[in-house]
Amino acid sequence: MDERTPVKMSVDECWQALRGHEFGRLAFHLLGDVHLTPINYAVDGETLLLRTAEGNKLLSVVLQGSVALEIDEIGTEEAWSVVVRGTTRLLEGDEEYRAERVPLRPWVGDDKHHVVEIAPIEVSGRRFRLSKPWEHMTPVS
Repeated sequence: MDERTPVKMSVDECWQALRGHEFGRLAFHLLGDVHLTPINYAVDGETLLLRTAEGNKLLSVVLQGSVALEIDEIGTEEAWSVVVRGTTRLLEGDEEYRAERVPLRPWVGDDKHHVVEIAPIEVSGRRFRLSKPWEHMTPVS
């Protein structure tokens, strides 16, 4: 096998990466459009929690409930990416306090009072060696 061929990460490796990070990109559908937004999240058991204010993310949770979350890390010679596909629901009442048990605090503003759970349907990842051909190229004068 070519050393540049992506290697599938195990589900345990994916969860380890998710637990070791707190920033990702959330993709969701809303009114026929696909939206992509940066978020911070926390792992709670085998679910993910995020906080949000009133707006598109919250509306999407209520209307659609299907999302994808992607995290990644890029080094000089290696990179990996983890994708979580799942369903969302707004936590209400006593369940909202789950967010207090994990390190989940708003990075921007403090009006993010709604707690959303992402229940994974699929967790997958891949790790790969980077090949940067432009590093070997001679600059054009």
